[in-house]
Amino acid sequence: MRRRRAAVAAGFCASFLLGSVLNVLFVPGSEPPRPGQPPGPSPAPAPGRRGGRSELARQIRARYEEVQRYTRGGPGPGAGRPERRRLMDLARGGPGLQRPRSPRVPRTRTPPDGTLGWPPAPDPPRLGCAALRNVSGAQYVGSGYTKAVYRVRLPGGVAVALKAVDFSGHDLGSCVREFGARRGCYRLAAHKLLKEMVLLERLRHPNVLQLYGYCYQDSEDIPDTLTTITELGSPVEMIQLLQTSWEDRFRICLSLGRLLHHLAHSPLGSVTLLDFRPRQFVLVDGELKVTDLDDARVDETPCESSGDCVLEFPARNFTLPCSAQGWCQSMNEKRNLYNAYRFFFTYLLPHSAPPSLRPLLDSIVNATGELTWGVDETLAQLEKVLHLYRSGRYLQNSTTSPRAEYRRVPDTTIPQENYHCWPSYHHGGCLLSVFSLAEAMDVCESHSQCRAFVVTNQTTWTGRQLVFFKTGWSQIVSDPNKITYVRASA
Repeated sequence: MRRRRAAVAAGFCASFLLGSVLNVLFVPGSEPPRPGQPPGPSPAPAPGRRGGRSELARQIRARYEEVQRYTRGGPGPGAGRPERRRLMDLARGGPGLQRPRSPRVPRTRTPPDGTLGWPPAPDPPRLGCAALRNVSGAQYVGSGYTKAVYRVRLPGGVAVALKAVDFSGHDLGSCVREFGARRGCYRLAAHKLLKEMVLLERLRHPNVLQLYGYCYQDSEDIPDTLTTITELGSPVEMIQLLQTSWEDRFRICLSLGRLLHHLAHSPLGSVTLLDFRPRQFVLVDGELKVTDLDDARVDETPCESSGDCVLEFPARNFTLPCSAQGWCQSMNEKRNLYNAYRFFFTYLLPHSAPPSLRPLLDSIVNATGELTWGVDETLAQLEKVLHLYRSGRYLQNSTTSPRAEYRRVPDTTIPQENYHCWPSYHHGGCLLSVFSLAEAMDVCESHSQCRAFVVTNQTTWTGRQLVFFKTGWSQIVSDPNKITYVRASA
């Protein structure tokens, strides 16, 4: 496995160094199909199962029309004029595709079958093939059902993620086994990547991964394979998150609440994530962002009665009302919300939270677990928690025993005499965030081993001060960026 990943990464990096094909911008005499033009007949796949040619063509057409719908639908950000560049020309070539090779600038070339023109799209990408000519540090990150992800560093030093169809993946492999048509199956899989690219652009939001651009590149027998260039994030590891501070875990839940509110009120309509798992998200500077949108859906479920509106989950089911217009009411929104509850809220929200906030946090967890709230009310309550925490109002009702006296020693710190507490921002000591000096004293009073604390000049995302708590002060050293407080009485 290590050899395979190393070989893939090395080959991928080397492929981007082949810049000799970057002198072609447009092929004269060709135009993309006009907006809304249906695709023509697909090229015949190689012999597979009986009826494979028509079935594969039907699936390709269905995905093409889905992408067209998302591109045209609603006054989303950047929607407007048709983009004149082609998506991909997949009509020629033969079997034997491996990993993306030879980046090249997109061309306007009409495939012989007349299909798969780049649909009406937002503005041209900020990054294209030219940005990938001298990338470094290419690493294979991982792959899923359809796509493979790589990490590369651009010439300016910025690290980005590259996504492409995984030629060794389950999606392409199962299609080839069924239909025996590698190029047709690539087209089918590539439309999921294209759909994701369009949705990343149409659903722009602080909690949606940024699309930086795209590139078309020849890959052995298949010309113009698609690679997308996106913001780079780190995977969501739930076990690691459970060991972080409550403040950081709350930030993730708040990010998710804001994302679900955006999806419920997006320019395309209410968007649901059919594949809703932690692996579909990444963390970027502490913010949760959705990265995998190829299984997103906009259409609400049609119904004749509430019996057609059953939301099924492994632990329980919910029956939603059927509207007079024949649609299951808020099914997309409620599916997202319950998945947020079972994968995130129930684990990350209540544990080690400030005691005065726990009743409100328990209400959020219970209401989302029972689907008694929608995303609007859920987000309103999460924002209320943020306000109480950031403003320090959650401390107003707390009662503490009389505090000991502390002596202030400015411009100093205590380098040793650490102890462990949980959760801490520092694995080697007890580093917590506080709203005020009074809260820092209360924390020290609540820890039996605490005899001093050091206020740093660092703050968290909410503006709270980071403070080291210490077992003593036998060695105090100079530090202009810190203030030490030592306990004067037992």
